[in-house]
Amino acid sequence: MYFADSPTRKIFKYDYPAGDEAPSNKRLFYEMPEGDLGFPDGSTVDSENNVWNAVFGGSRVVRHRACDGAIDIIVHVPVPNPTQVALGGPDLDTLYITSAREHLSEEELVAAPTSGSLFAVKVPLKGVPEPKFKTNL
Repeated sequence: MYFADSPTRKIFKYDYPAGDEAPSNKRLFYEMPEGDLGFPDGSTVDSENNVWNAVFGGSRVVRHRACDGAIDIIVHVPVPNPTQVALGGPDLDTLYITSAREHLSEEELVAAPTSGSLFAVKVPLKGVPEPKFKTNL
């Protein structure tokens, strides 16, 4: 399990056993270098356990290698604040990227009019099918 701690600009990794056990063994997975724009935000994991992360305030999504956290793919987006990512589509090879427009000035919205939009980008790896959920509500 991964947790993006946006204010500290760090992504942590935890062991997450099956069953009712709580996550454990917290360790640093990635820390944004000084001078890099943005903050790590929403993430997803692909079929090779790599972590895709939206960089809020950084106009990009990055893929971190599972083995060492290093960035090996960068997807630039035409908005300053990507917020969340998910892999989906019929072949699970479309990266869906949500973005925010709240708290942007009029000038920023003129420069990035698609802020708040959903973007879809084909990527070289597939996502992982999510388990189905059923409720009796």
